[in-house]
Amino acid sequence: MALIHVKDRDGHIHHLDASSGLSIMEIIRDAGLAIEAQCGGAASCATCHVYVEETWLSHLKAQSDTEVDMLDLTDGLRDNSRLSCQIPFNDELDGLTVELAPE
Repeated sequence: MALIHVKDRDGHIHHLDASSGLSIMEIIRDAGLAIEAQCGGAASCATCHVYVEETWLSHLKAQSDTEVDMLDLTDGLRDNSRLSCQIPFNDELDGLTVELAPE
């Protein structure tokens, strides 16, 4: 089983089982971590904002214009900000590390 590593807002690291076919948001949400994901993955709310560890950015597909627009509306925007609903998990992302952005 593949894993992703998620740093929550309290600084705790969670090692979550990850399966292809799910988004990073779905994996985090299904594990019971505090991620709102209000729109359910439609890239229309930015409540699943995460910071991707820099070394993993080159492994991700490019951001869509919609994702960029939604992230521009968030507080705490960084160069490594992504919407976790827009990151589909695949085996190449085994070991991915993200941090939940502030609410």
